[in-house]
Parts: sequence; C-alpha cells; structure tokens
Amino acid sequence: MAEKLTDIFGIDVFNESVMAERLPKKTFAALKKTIENGEDLDPQVAEVVANAMKDRAIERGATHYTHWFQPLTGVTAEKHDSFITPAAGGKVLMEFSGKELIKGEPDASSFPSGGIRATFEARGYTAWDCTSPAFLREDAAGVTLCIPTAFCSYTGEALDKKTPLLRSMEALSEQAVRIVRLFGDKDVTQVTCSVGPEQEYFLIDKAKYLQREDLIFTGRTLFGAMPPKGQEMDDHYFGSIKERIASYMKELNQELWKLGILAKTQHNEVAPAQHELAPIYATANIASDHNQMVMECMKKVAARHGLTCLLHEKPFAGVNGSGKHNNWSIVTNTGKNLLDPGKTPHENIQFLLFLAAILKGVDENAELLRMSASVPGNDHRLGANEAPPAIISIFVGEQLEDVLSQLIETGEATRSKQGGKLNTGVHTLPELRRDATDRNRTSPFAFTGNKFEFRMVASSMSIAGVNTALNTIIADVLQGMADELEKAENFDLAVHDLIKKTITEHQRIVFNGNGYSGAWVEEAARRGLPNLKTMVDAIPSLVSEKTISLFERQHVLNEVELRARAEIHYELYSKALNIEAKTMIEMASRKYIPAVIRFTKGLADSINSVKSAVPEADVSVQTELLVKTSSLLAEAKAALKDLQACVVEAAGKEEGREAAEYFKDVVFPTMARLRAPIDELEMLVDKEVWPVPTYADLLFEV
Repeated sequence: MAEKLTDIFGIDVFNESVMAERLPKKTFAALKKTIENGEDLDPQVAEVVANAMKDRAIERGATHYTHWFQPLTGVTAEKHDSFITPAAGGKVLMEFSGKELIKGEPDASSFPSGGIRATFEARGYTAWDCTSPAFLREDAAGVTLCIPTAFCSYTGEALDKKTPLLRSMEALSEQAVRIVRLFGDKDVTQVTCSVGPEQEYFLIDKAKYLQREDLIFTGRTLFGAMPPKGQEMDDHYFGSIKERIASYMKELNQELWKLGILAKTQHNEVAPAQHELAPIYATANIASDHNQMVMECMKKVAARHGLTCLLHEKPFAGVNGSGKHNNWSIVTNTGKNLLDPGKTPHENIQFLLFLAAILKGVDENAELLRMSASVPGNDHRLGANEAPPAIISIFVGEQLEDVLSQLIETGEATRSKQGGKLNTGVHTLPELRRDATDRNRTSPFAFTGNKFEFRMVASSMSIAGVNTALNTIIADVLQGMADELEKAENFDLAVHDLIKKTITEHQRIVFNGNGYSGAWVEEAARRGLPNLKTMVDAIPSLVSEKTISLFERQHVLNEVELRARAEIHYELYSKALNIEAKTMIEMASRKYIPAVIRFTKGLADSINSVKSAVPEADVSVQTELLVKTSSLLAEAKAALKDLQACVVEAAGKEEGREAAEYFKDVVFPTMARLRAPIDELEMLVDKEVWPVPTYADLLFEV
C-alpha cells in the first residue's frame, strides 16, 4: 500500500520534480528564482515552461487548459480552452504559448466587484501564480490542465482572494526578515506563513438530500425537529468509520494524493454524519489552493458513492456545526519556525517578540479578524456550544501565561513551567512526556505548541481571506517594532522593554478559561473586547479608517478594494437570507401546510366516523391532537404570511448595509417564527404523511 501511495502521489501535478526533469537547467533555475526569491518572470522562461506543461498534459490525455482562479464568489472559476491550433490541410496542432500561460481574459463584470466594474466594463485578467503548481483534473469533461492564477480588473484592482493573499505574504516576509536580522540571523532572506486548514464536513444520502429543497438551495435544513438521539452519547466522535463512509474516504484520499495534497488525518467528528480531514502544512497560497481543491473533490467523490457532502457551517440545528481550523505559523527560508518557543521560552527573546506582536495585532484588530471568518452560515455556529464565541481572545496556555505574568509583574522572566511525565498508573504502558500546557477547544485563537489555531473560520469559506488578514495585521505590527528597534542604541535593552510594554498593554486579549461560559461574555465586556454576534455587525470593520490605513500601509488592499469587498459582503448576506426565506415560503406553502391539512382532515374524518359508529365512544385523544395540530397550523400560516410580506418589503430596501440589516433584524427572526410550529408539527404528524426526510433519516441512515 505504501508503494502504491508513493507511486500515485503528485502524479497529476506539475511540481518541482517534474519541472526538474522536463525543463532545461537554466530555465528551471530561473523559474526557481522567481518562485523562491520573488524575481520578475522572464517571458522566455514562461514560453519554455508552457511547452513542457502542454507536453506532459497531452501525454496524460488532456485536450484543454484553464486558468483556475478564485473570484469573490467564495468558490473557484474556470474557462476551458483547447490546445488546438489550425494547421495546413485542414489539420490541427496542439500548442500552448507562454502568453497563454501567463495571461487570460475572463469577463470581469460577471463576477462580484462591489462597484469596481460596471456591467458594460467586461475586461479582466488572470495572471499565472507560478508559486502554486499547475495540476491535471480528470472528470466527465476529460483531462484538463488547471493553472492557478490571480484575477484582477482592467484598472488593476484585485477581484479575487489570491491577489491580496500574495501581497500579504510579501508584506509579512519583508517585515519578519527585518526582525530576524536584528537578532543576527543574516542568512534569512524570506519568511513564509505556513498553513494547515482542518476541514469539517457532513455526508448524507444523496437520494434523501434531493428530497429537501432547503438543502439543495441553501446548504442547510431550514426546518427539522431533533430526533430522540443526537450527539449526547459522544459515540460518533472518533468512532469506527462505517463501510460506506470508509470507501468514500479511501477514494477521496487517492484523488487528493494524486493532486499532491498532503491529506493526513481522517475521522468521525462529534455530530452524527459529521467527519473531518486534515492536511499537512503548506505555504499559505498553496494551502489555500489545496483547500479549494479539497472541497471540490469532497463533493465530486461523494456523488460517486450516492452521497452528498455538506460544507455549510450549520446544516442541522441542535448538533455541532462545521468549521475549518486554520493552523498558522511563520517559518524562515532556513527552516526555523519563529513561533517555536523551545524548551525554555522565557529565554527565547525572539519568540517572545513575535508572540508580543501577535498579541498586539489580534487585540487591535479583533473586529477585522471576526470579519475575516464571516459568512452568513457562520452566524449560526459562532457562540454555540461546539464553536468558539464571537469574541476574539487568545489562549497561550499555562506555560506562556506564566512567562507573560513574570514579565508584566517584575520585568523579568526567569523560569518556564515544564510538562514533566505522565503517570497512567499502569506499569505495562509506556511512560509519556506531558506537554507544558493543556489545549483549549473553546478559544477562537489558540497557541498550540508552535503555531496558532484560528478556530473561527467557516467550513465553506476560502482560507485566503483570513490568512490575508492575519498576515497583514502581524506585518504591520512587526514593521512598527522593526522601525523602533533599528534606531535603538542598545538593542538588548530596547527589545526587552518593547516586549514588556507590548504584552502589558495588550494582556486583556489573553484568556485561558472557558470561552463558552456566560461569565466570559461578561468578563470580555469589562475588558472592552468586542462581541460582534453577526456578519453584518462585523462588515463595517472592513472600511474603518484604521483598517484602510493598515491595508494601504502594507500595500495589500487599497480603499477602493476594501469598500468593494464590504459591499460584496453585504450583498452576499442579503442574497443568502433572501434565498433561505423564499425557500422556507415555498416549502411551507407547497409541502408542510398541505401535508398537515391532509393529516388534520384524516383526524377529523376519523372522529366523525367513530362518533357515527359509536356515539358514546371516547374520542378525546383524536380531538386533542386535532386541536393541537390545527392551532400549530394556524400559527405556521400566520408566520408564513408575515415572512412573505417581509420578503416583499426587503426587495424595496437599498442594496448594501440597509438591506443586510433588514434581513438580519426583521427577516431572520420571522424565519425562526415560521420554523418553530412546523418543527413541532413534525413530532405530531404521521411520519407517512410528513413530506420530507427527517433529521433521523438524514443523520443516521447513511
């Protein structure tokens, strides 16, 4: 099995080993300089690379290529072109030029632009990201050469997720290198952010999925009563994987390994029908590309197994939702992890400076980080009992909290707590070394040994946005620190004072306790930490004066690009809730209410029949049930009427913030009012009459 895995790993990728084999040595060396050092790409190099890509793709059966990019829709986009070029005699040649590799021209006006591009302004450009390997994808369309690209408008603004991410990576590298060199490490020329996104997802039977319009149109169940059993027995988490699911996971792994994606871990998650896949770390832009490929593969492979993969953050009320834990660290080109504290972190001054920078950056930009993890579906998840709260805080663990406390209280840190050994009480078990600190699953931003785990990220979203925000925030803090330290006459004294000053000023962001407790909400308010409960509440942070200055200072996004993204987010929220509301109206009108009417008619006929046959018979049970269902039916009908009126009124709201706030404050509560009686009716109405598969059918019959 190991041989088979190594044989197939990366077989569909134009990776470094393939390039070394197929490119002339000078071309390969020049391309590596561009990839590793950020040097300008020579068009002649692109020409040779394009030819080599084409040859390998054709050998594998490819007929088309596509510039694969990530517009502001949250998913990927592609336009396929064949390799054919007309030749004499009515024949064709298979050609692919460096120009075609470097640049494509999709229609920019048809993607979200937030007003940057008018409908009649169609031109946009995709630009080859040579730092992310091209890959082959095989599906019903055949084999296609996919070239990862960035996407910008005719006037130069970024219209995608990748361009700002690449800019932020350069900003972080530039400022982190300055800091590292101040500590005497002159060999470091580049610092990269390394990311490993854990992906949670649900798998349900496709036939049942197709009977639920809410799942089809919105990705989540808009109605549904909890079954007798949910996740309270904790028996699904890390439990034995069912045969059907194991078969799916096996094929998924094979597809991902062929694409060079380091799929490492798979297991059952907490909720029934919920699972998780985790990869090994990769550079941020590659990790972002890989995660998009993972989500696409999950859906494609699920269909082959008669399953549907749900990536919505809260597809089922009452059980755990899905997130995407974004594990983030920063690493030098010489292989040193700058977030590794070592065995004695109190002596690791460079680490403490980077830690202080992260405390400051997160504390000063908590609203922006909350926004970076926001999609409409995440509002259902954040703050629930399986997800971090909407309040940003940092868990550092007992060891680092102790070091920070020493620095704040005395100005000196003289010791670091050690983990010691774990005594299991069983002589036949091996002796285990215990980590110096426990983990905290309730923290939205937790230090976990040599990285930070941002647990707020939504399961359906691209990780590009959150890593763009993280990189930019930390780059800006590091720039300020480097400016100060480079002027210092006594570096050792200056860095000591800077660390102490920074952690003292930003200690409020550190919280090692239970983030799920009500007491923490009150404590966070006393500390002055923001609690943005919804996406709509968070969007204004994108266009605050502080955020605009931050992103422009680091040359990541300008004011026009930020304001465009804010408008796109408002529009996304409004459209998502509008679709949900209309779906609820359709399901209630055409499925639930007619089904309940049929049920109540049957009850009434039953009462009349019994009374007619046996006048003295006791029909109190049927009567009580009829009264109850009729009352709930009337309640549902009234809520339905209100929701219909809300949707009509929403259409008249001005696009942008006004519409989004109306959907949040008026439409969403009305949707909840419609759901409540129908969910209660589900528990009363004969299952044979109920028009859709229930939670029990969806979650347990896979």
